Amino acid sequence: MNARGVAVMQTETVMPRSETPLRSDLFPEASPYASGMLSVDGRHTIYWEQSGNPEGVPALFLHGGPGAGSAPVHRRFFDPQFYRIIVFDQRGCGRSVPLGELRDNTTDHLVADMERLRLHLGVNRWLLFGGSWGSTLALAYGLRHPGRVMGFILRGIFLGSQSEIDWFLHGMRTIFPEAWRDFAENMPAHERQDLLAAYYSRLTDRNPDLHRPAARAWSRYEAACSTLYPTARAPFDSDHGGFALALSRIEAHYFVNHTFVPEGWPWAELDRLRGLSCTIVQGRYDIVCPPVTADALARAWPEARYVVVPDAGHSALEPGIRAALVNATESFRQSMSEDLFAPRFPWETP
Repeated sequence: MNARGVAVMQTETVMPRSETPLRSDLFPEASPYASGMLSVDGRHTIYWEQSGNPEGVPALFLHGGPGAGSAPVHRRFFDPQFYRIIVFDQRGCGRSVPLGELRDNTTDHLVADMERLRLHLGVNRWLLFGGSWGSTLALAYGLRHPGRVMGFILRGIFLGSQSEIDWFLHGMRTIFPEAWRDFAENMPAHERQDLLAAYYSRLTDRNPDLHRPAARAWSRYEAACSTLYPTARAPFDSDHGGFALALSRIEAHYFVNHTFVPEGWPWAELDRLRGLSCTIVQGRYDIVCPPVTADALARAWPEARYVVVPDAGHSALEPGIRAALVNATESFRQSMSEDLFAPRFPWETP
């Protein structure tokens, strides 16, 4: 707060790896102690798992994309002695079925699935941890169910606006012209004025000769722009069991539908969340989700801790981002008090 009692945004810059005092290592690998498939409607069944401490503080990991799915490494951002680590694959993603399904697949459906999963697992309130599209989904759930949220750890902020979608499809060529050229030239010249429509038509086509090359090109483009330093080998050179197709198809589906959120969301509603703990972690050189969006969110939510990592791009597994996220879960652990599980809102019952 400043001298007038007005909340002021607090920005921290994480020092480069050689100078940072923060924990930089992920926690040890942890196997799930429970997992299952939850039918959420007549069409979709979602995969879920729990690891860590069954009596610990519930923390829900929200993967990105939309469409990316979860991975075992995602459990390792959390201290397994303290957290009850909950991971799930969103509709059409990862181990959820049917893979790549677009019907009944919207932001509202995913928020409802999270609430069904909370009730299924008997969770009262949980910490929401999400990056990129996962940050969108965390905020969408939090605004719908604020009494069920302990706090947020958000990375690489994406809020689903048309300007962010346009940046992904066209703006990233400013920094990665070679990757964008490969992405664009995968389509015929006369279709490049509307790359989203061109890709969507192929990604939703039943013919594998059309959708597989489009999926590989889309996935390679996103991967090439996601790290500060190029990886030795681009992923998604093959279909990887259909996961590349699921990622690209679902992302295109959400982009065509403006991520199923109204333009201007969530700014008018953010006051509902400002009493909750929040850490925002942003790579300075995040090209997929540039810092301008995280900066705007931090300014609108000045009580949040805003951490800018100077030597990182978009990926959660880059060393600086990884260290900041682990530090955020550790900071949340240290901040917990004895009344942690008491409902924040009196009208919200377990």
